[in-house]
Amino acid sequence: MDALRVARDQELPVSHRASESLVTVRSAFALPPIRLTDGVVEGLKWLALVLMTLDHVDKYLLREGVRPVFAMGRLAFPLFGFVLAFNLARPDALERGLYKRVLARLALAGAFSEIPFIGLGGLAWGWYPLDILVTLMVATSIIWLLEIGGGWRLALALVLFLVGGALVEFWWPGIALCVAAWSYCRNPRALALGLWIAATASLYLINRNLWALAAFPLIFYAPHAHWRVPRIRWAFYGYYPAHLAALWGISLGLAKQ
Repeated sequence: MDALRVARDQELPVSHRASESLVTVRSAFALPPIRLTDGVVEGLKWLALVLMTLDHVDKYLLREGVRPVFAMGRLAFPLFGFVLAFNLARPDALERGLYKRVLARLALAGAFSEIPFIGLGGLAWGWYPLDILVTLMVATSIIWLLEIGGGWRLALALVLFLVGGALVEFWWPGIALCVAAWSYCRNPRALALGLWIAATASLYLINRNLWALAAFPLIFYAPHAHWRVPRIRWAFYGYYPAHLAALWGISLGLAKQ
């Protein structure tokens, strides 16, 4: 067999052999794609919602007094970022106008959520940083520009990353996490996975722990799950500002006692 392979290679043009070698190198760095049913994607989203809610109850009502809840809450954003990235990486996302719809929903929900988010306090100058929905808006905009491509769009994506990352919750690591996760979901390669892991690990600068990395076992287990969670349109976009408003009202009530 080796002799036949050598003979065949000698007969092939140099350009063809080089092309085959390049394909072999690329395949060596290829990793398994993440294939999820819609029910599993919704399951991950609701899991993130539960973890986020527990984390916010601990933060705003219990003054971060329950350490296990604080640790579990660090998984919420990596899961949200992945779900967003996975949906935007779907093959027909651009053609179906998904980016426009996601940005419109994030903008509307973000406008409502900023009021209770600011009211709950704990922000620099009373408003900084902008909340997680704006983080996801910036990430979605960058991914959209990268998806379309072109020199000036890539430059605009870089500017948006630098400026937007300075203004939003989870800063540049949060945006990088979403973009790297999208890159892996779209074209699973070792480099994309490495960047995704590095961006998630860099949340240590904000969280002061590495619990965010615990989201990866959940994400890579998910293709084997058999969850059938139904999709409720606008559920996330309505729930986020609503739960912040509820926590704000409860905290005001407790402050009067």
